[in-house]
Amino acid sequence: MKRFERLEQIRRLDPERDFFEIYRLTAAFEFPWDYTRALELALYRTYAVPSIGRLLAETAELTERTQKRYDDTALLLDAVVEHGFGSDEGRTAIRRINQMHRSYDISNADMRYVLCTFVVMPKRWIDSYGWRRLSRHEVVAAATYYRTLGQHMGIKEIPGSYEEFEHCLDAYEEANFGWDQGAREVSDATLNLMASWYPHPLAPMLRSATLALLDEPLLRAFRYEPPGAVTRSLVRGAVRLRGRAVRLMPPRRAPHYARQNWEIKSYPDGYDVAELGSFPVPGVRGCPVPRKGGSMVAPSE
Repeated sequence: MKRFERLEQIRRLDPERDFFEIYRLTAAFEFPWDYTRALELALYRTYAVPSIGRLLAETAELTERTQKRYDDTALLLDAVVEHGFGSDEGRTAIRRINQMHRSYDISNADMRYVLCTFVVMPKRWIDSYGWRRLSRHEVVAAATYYRTLGQHMGIKEIPGSYEEFEHCLDAYEEANFGWDQGAREVSDATLNLMASWYPHPLAPMLRSATLALLDEPLLRAFRYEPPGAVTRSLVRGAVRLRGRAVRLMPPRRAPHYARQNWEIKSYPDGYDVAELGSFPVPGVRGCPVPRKGGSMVAPSE
């Protein structure tokens, strides 16, 4: 197979009708490493919305069980990519995602914003650092894929095109990015997790490298000291160089899914999709608390 042969295959498909196949080819064959990094940063930037970051801090999932929460999120999202919306695995993964979200009082606007990050951030990342830019077919297919996922999640007023997703994301961040102590703790825990995947002496350098990949609004929201221009240039240049090197490699012949990522560490003996994810934390933002006798009562009662 030639380097651009799969892209030619994608362009022969219909991005609205064949969106799932196009998205799978893009995420699992063409850009698996880039999609992993881009979706990591997509979820990470949602912490800068105080209503999201504060809830994550209150549940303690990302501060006390950071590796497991990272693994579960990646595995649940990728179960749909690997098996499809209509498969048993895909339906089970979406059911677990919905059970987690519906345990808390989360606004539709916040849910829609998170969905927007899944559409917009991979395109921005790949266009900057990938071995090639995304084609229009891939952009349309990704927007349709996540619009479909959002519909399965019951999200309302989902954008209809990539451009609408992008506008929604930028407008929401401009209006809502801000400081929250709990969100900063979640951010710090996530940065520490990423650094823990490598030898301990490298941790400070890896933290600086990660910060160098963040944009100014995100750094301001978390009140991080911006990396110097030289650090930022070196880090971003190195990631771009990786993309150029990948361009010279033969195309991937087998798909690569999140469960194959070495960063996934919580399930060395395998896992059951139905058991992935977090379970309700009583008393946290709309989650019922136990009452004597076994019944439940909302925290405001």
